[in-house]
Amino acid sequence: MRRNENSGGPGFRPARAVAAVFLALAAFCLQPALAQTTRTGSSGLPVPRFVSLKSDRVNVRKGPTQEHEVAWTFVRAGLPVEIVQEFDTWRRIRDWEGGEGWVFHSLLSGKRTGLVTPWESEARTPLRASADSDGRIVAELSPNVLVDVEKCDGGWCRVSGPGFNGWVDQTRLFGIYPDEKIE
Repeated sequence: MRRNENSGGPGFRPARAVAAVFLALAAFCLQPALAQTTRTGSSGLPVPRFVSLKSDRVNVRKGPTQEHEVAWTFVRAGLPVEIVQEFDTWRRIRDWEGGEGWVFHSLLSGKRTGLVTPWESEARTPLRASADSDGRIVAELSPNVLVDVEKCDGGWCRVSGPGFNGWVDQTRLFGIYPDEKIE
């Protein structure tokens, strides 16, 4: 007959029981942190992820219903925002300044856009003819220029806008994760 080592009878090892409880507790506590890296929202899509605003006027609410107060209103279509949470048909979004609030899902688009260095006030970002730091500079983009993101290879993004297209260092854009690849 096999003895249950957790019964407190002969062969019971308190250190092993404490270690097992500690490991179970650690796994339970770490579960939310691990889940954040590979979560799937109620939409079936990954969270977090970047999207863009579909309309020129998007109300951001303090909670996930129309009864919640409007915290602020975006007034420019195409701006990139990060979805950080989903609840039913509502998406909690974060803007480049770190502001968070709730937006109805139909006001968001899967189209990928980027905002050039919104965290800087004056520095210009070179737009290059090729995905290379030695590539010929075809233009210089000011902070807060909104670009359409066509593709990213994990270091450089092919972008376009009114009267320009070329490659930008991926780290100079809000709306794209570091090392993210987009086809």
